[in-house]
Amino acid sequence: MPATTGLPPAAQGGTITLGGDLTVNRMGFGAMRITGKGIWGLPADVPGALATLRRAVELGVNFIDTADSYGPDVSEELIAEALWPYPAGLVIATKAGWTRHGPGVWQHNASPAHIEEAIAGSLKRLRLDRINLYQLHVPDPAVSFEASMETIAHLQDQGKIRHVGLSNVTLEHIQRAQKIVPIVSVQNRYSFSDREWDFVVDCCAANGIAFLPWGPMAQGHKANQVVEKIAAARQVSTAVVSLAWLLARSPVILPIPGTSNVKHLEENASAAAFRLTDEEFAELAAVVPKPYWLRA
Repeated sequence: MPATTGLPPAAQGGTITLGGDLTVNRMGFGAMRITGKGIWGLPADVPGALATLRRAVELGVNFIDTADSYGPDVSEELIAEALWPYPAGLVIATKAGWTRHGPGVWQHNASPAHIEEAIAGSLKRLRLDRINLYQLHVPDPAVSFEASMETIAHLQDQGKIRHVGLSNVTLEHIQRAQKIVPIVSVQNRYSFSDREWDFVVDCCAANGIAFLPWGPMAQGHKANQVVEKIAAARQVSTAVVSLAWLLARSPVILPIPGTSNVKHLEENASAAAFRLTDEEFAELAAVVPKPYWLRA
């Protein structure tokens, strides 16, 4: 598909529609990295973080992913400070399922009581009456998955949530959740060199569910060699090559690369207009062989 001229950079990768009624550009922004070290507290450069958020919108990003645990609270607060009143069409997705007790420290909590408390906090910090996409951040091994999802479904019935998503889940979790509430997105770790969830991507594509990959960059010596070779030949950054592979992998993939640096943000956004050749795509895909059960 050729790049669409006349559009801002992040809008040149096409669009995806969440839940049948929320259409966004297929280059989003992940707001975890606009916090401090260890995803804790304020960032070292608060004005820089605010400028990054504002620049993202200028570049055509209209999907921002965050969570109450990023900071905690800091990411959501900075999004509102930078962008409220929000421009028309901007979708802010957030999550609940972790509690924080220090830098780099994450503790499961997807209990019904915590989820209800978490969404109240997110609505207040984001200055919203309804969250367009609310995601269970991770299943809690100490809490019934059904209880977590039933709570989110109840919050949707109350009008506090428009659509529901999942994060860090298996195919079984998706199937169980769908029996309780429609699922419009799944967010798992995924890249051309980390394809544990290939079959979940394919399941999402078959069922019209958006897939939001986190950890989208090259991992491992061989992966770095391949992506660096293509990036050098095409005179772009390795991030652009990695993100372009995701966009080409499936039309349901909505990358959400994160950064607190405007220059890196601009590089990431430019990937929406970058097209890999079929040979380059295949070479990157071959970095990690398909599991035996997916091979022809």
